Parts: sequence; structure tokens; C-alpha cells
Amino acid sequence: MRRKRLMHTGLAALLMLGGLTAAGTLPASASDSAAPTAPAPASDGLLSAMRHDFGLTKAQAEERLKAERTATKLDPKARKVAGDAYGGSWFDVKSGRLTVAVTPGASAGTRKELRAAGATIRTVRHSARQLDAAKARIDRLSAPSGVSSWHVDPAAGSIVVDVVRHKLADNDVQRFLARARQAGPVTVGTVAKAPGTLAAGTVGGDPYYTGNVRCSIGFSVYGGFVTAGHCGQPFAAVYGWDGSYVGNFQGSSFPDNDYAWVSVGSGWWTVPVVLGWGTVSDQLVRGSAVAPPGSSICRSGSTSHWHCGTVLALNETVNYSQGSVHELTKTSVCAEPGDSGGSFISGDQAQGVTSGGWGDCTGGGETWFQPVNEILNRYGLTLHTA
Repeated sequence: MRRKRLMHTGLAALLMLGGLTAAGTLPASASDSAAPTAPAPASDGLLSAMRHDFGLTKAQAEERLKAERTATKLDPKARKVAGDAYGGSWFDVKSGRLTVAVTPGASAGTRKELRAAGATIRTVRHSARQLDAAKARIDRLSAPSGVSSWHVDPAAGSIVVDVVRHKLADNDVQRFLARARQAGPVTVGTVAKAPGTLAAGTVGGDPYYTGNVRCSIGFSVYGGFVTAGHCGQPFAAVYGWDGSYVGNFQGSSFPDNDYAWVSVGSGWWTVPVVLGWGTVSDQLVRGSAVAPPGSSICRSGSTSHWHCGTVLALNETVNYSQGSVHELTKTSVCAEPGDSGGSFISGDQAQGVTSGGWGDCTGGGETWFQPVNEILNRYGLTLHTA
């Protein structure tokens, strides 16, 4: 980030962060990010956003964030305890607890250990391994444009296939659904519109450009930042919000995946901050522990700025016109063209980079992101944290 960008992100905050890094603060890598550090108190801006987007009081927002942190910490332990009987897990907003699905074969000892750890138990027919295998078989099918996406829904005990509403009776869609049902248990849902990526033509005053495309910075890593793969090809030059040269795409994958990373130099540097765009204060990034389904999550992007919603599903395959992209996370957060590559964050934990969606921030919609830990592991990057 160029020095004059400090005017936008807050001089005092960034100078403080630079001091922390210089003093030897250890970075968080993808391999050690599953263990979040002690949480900082939620900012007034974040609490205000949650009150607005979720209709909560300040006390309710604080309590929900606390419960989500507990669930996020418990989730990987619950998977290990349940073992082969694990059927999936999600954060239940009403109870404020992590729900863990187990198959009928789960032992009494396993159930007791999960309950003692604070989880709610639900018995399901299919294990997560069985559902994942069924989804993998569906991933090998060629999907028509009327099919939006599909993901494993542990609460439903099936693979949910979302179809564009007015295409439900289409013959190609029905043939796809018939073949999907042969692969495993399928539930059909509908969406208003087909998904699309969220890059945009060049306009002034936004975070970065490559060619005639505008996209958004995701998260700082040591040596650069991560973003969406559909925003640029390897070695393509990247220019900042002020038109100055930033660096180049060092790696990019799309479709199949939707991730990339960009080197940073020429007077720019990285900071562990997600812009709040004046809606909330700029947010520090402290790790990348995965938020389970049901958790609150917020997105920052160069077009629609800051919006919040809920994690709806993990490991969803999305059928873009350019080809299917796998292992995306589905959210109820809105987005618009130019937001591609931008940050998804839950509390102070980085979640992923914006891939695409349908709808907009006036009428609402759904948006997917590529999980950040996958990007870090793929390219051997280290997340820049506060």
C-alpha cells in the first residue's frame, strides 16, 4: 500500500501495526491458524453493523460473537471426537451452540464427550464422508446453466442442488437432477438468479486494476495479497487505487478454483487490515479459524463496501458460465461487480476472498467466497496478522 494510502486507512492505526510487526510479532500460517488467539473486544462499528443487519441489541450482538467464537474453537475438536460417525456441524443461532451430527453408530462415550464439550447432538442417517463422496460424484457431472450450485447440507442430510427458479422445468436441468439423485441423497432448492463473478470494468478510485478489470484486495500475506483468480492471469500487472504499479499476479486459478495472489512492491507494503469503508472501523486480522455454518460474517469490497450476513454452507460447487468452481463457501451477504477478490471476515478471523454471487445490495442476494486457508496452503503463503 503506498504511503499516501494512509490517509484512507488511518495513519495512527497503521503506524501502530507497523511497529508491532517490526517488534517481531509472529505471523500466522495456514497450518497454525486453526487455533485463534485470544479475541479482542468487538469494535463499536462491528457491533453497530450487527445490530443493523441482524436486528440485535448491543448485548445480543456481543453474546452472539462470544458464542460463535466458542463454536469455532470447538468445531475441529468435535470432528476428531466423532471420527467416522461425524455427520457435519453448524452453529445454531437460536441455541447459541455448535450442533454436531453423528450417525446411529456413534458410541455412547462419543456422544457423552461431545455433550460435555458443549455441543448439541443430532443423529443423522449419512456420515459426512458419505455425503462428501456423493457430492464428489455430482462434481463430475456436466451441469447446465439452469443449475446454480450444489453443496452438502449436514442438517438436511443430503446434497442440496440449487436451480434457477424459472429453469426448474427445463429438460437439461431435470436430466441433471436425475443423474445427481443416482449419486446420492439430493434435495432441490431454488434461487432467483444464476450466479456470476463480480469483476467490473475500469472505474476511478478503487483498490486495484488489471487490464480493464477492477477487483478488490482480499487479505495481506507476507510479500503480497490474495484475491480472486478470475480477476487476472499469472504475470499480469496490477495497479493500485491511485493508478501506480503495485506488482504482478504470481499465481492464479479459475475456473475449478477461484484464487490468486499478487506480489507487492514499488513503494507499497502490506498491513493486516480489512477496510470498514466508514460503516465500521477498519478491522484487524488476527488469524484464519474457519467459522462454521450459521455464523455471522462480513464482507468488504470496493463497490458495495461493507455488508454482513450468515455462513450458509461450506464446500459448495458453483456453476459459473465459465465453468464450475469447487470448495466455495456460501453466504447470505450481498455483493456487486467490482467486489470480486474482497475480504470475508468473521470477527477478527479471515475467512476468504469474494468469488461471485447473484443479486445486489439493494434487493439482496447470495455470495460465495474461496476459503483463505486453501489459498495459503496452495501457494505456501503466510497470512499477515496483527
